[in-house]
Amino acid sequence: MVASSFDVGRLEEFPRVTFAHTPTPIEEMKNLSRRVGGARLFVKRDDCTGLAFGGNKVRQLEYYFGEALARSADTVLITGAVQSNFVRVAAAAARKSGLECHVQLEERVSDVDPIYRSSGNVLLDRLLGATISSYPEGEDEAGADRRLSEIADELAARGRSPYVIPLGPGHASLGALGYVRAAREIVEQIAAQQLEIDEVVVASGSGQTHAGLLFGLRALGSQVRVTGVCVRRSADEQTLRIRRHCDSIASLLDVATPVADADILLLDGFLAPAYGVPGPSAIDALERAARDEGLLLDPVYTAKAMAGCLDRARVESGGRLLFVHTGGQPALFAYEGLLTGFSD
Repeated sequence: MVASSFDVGRLEEFPRVTFAHTPTPIEEMKNLSRRVGGARLFVKRDDCTGLAFGGNKVRQLEYYFGEALARSADTVLITGAVQSNFVRVAAAAARKSGLECHVQLEERVSDVDPIYRSSGNVLLDRLLGATISSYPEGEDEAGADRRLSEIADELAARGRSPYVIPLGPGHASLGALGYVRAAREIVEQIAAQQLEIDEVVVASGSGQTHAGLLFGLRALGSQVRVTGVCVRRSADEQTLRIRRHCDSIASLLDVATPVADADILLLDGFLAPAYGVPGPSAIDALERAARDEGLLLDPVYTAKAMAGCLDRARVESGGRLLFVHTGGQPALFAYEGLLTGFSD
């Protein structure tokens, strides 16, 4: 992974609040590597970013809260799935910043166990004192954003100063800047550890982590393959989303995009049966990571991404792959009923 100059454009001009414990480590997964044959597997531990169990959303929220505080907001609003990691970390970031937080939980997963609605991230949202509302449609991003804006208007009418963190496309990809910055961190670590990486594998959901990493690596001159593992929508749909995020990043930074269409690589073979429901390959990857590496994944994002990473390692025998662990472990406790079948 060779880097040249890093054309970040206006990156340092954006207000940012430092929440994340960085740099997060890069570790070799020797036991999993032996399981897949000739490939060498590494993990970027962005589950260790610190704030409220960490995860990739901590880096993203540094920019949203930077803007919120610059606007003198006193309340932050965010929408996401019932077991949303983004919502949980936003609630913690709000408390750390002295702000109130209103979270809207969307019904994206059907036929859930009652514990899904009370444990995991939901328990933490309540512990953090967030005001919680619900939105009935799980696949209506525009509607969820619209309802959040209505709540913000209601708060403003009562004299509050709200700041909305949007969900759907059509908004500036501000959170992706956290992973443009993370790309530089990864390249510096790889150089310091004298590693060579052929491919980066990451869960691709909202797309801001995937797009930010890809944009940052290409801006650094690195042509390493970046593979996104779809966790919410098909590869065709997600490709358009990543393209829009990359173009939005370029617009924010006032630079030409370094990302070509051919750079956007996605796997959707591990998405089934649905968002928030892990299939057999994801459950197997979750167990293998725990039993082989003591590495805890989550059922929604990183288990599916790890399944994709292990598949890529088998295809690219002899390759060197870096798995980006985006966190989400609190959701394990909300999926207890699904995960009770592990053998002793």
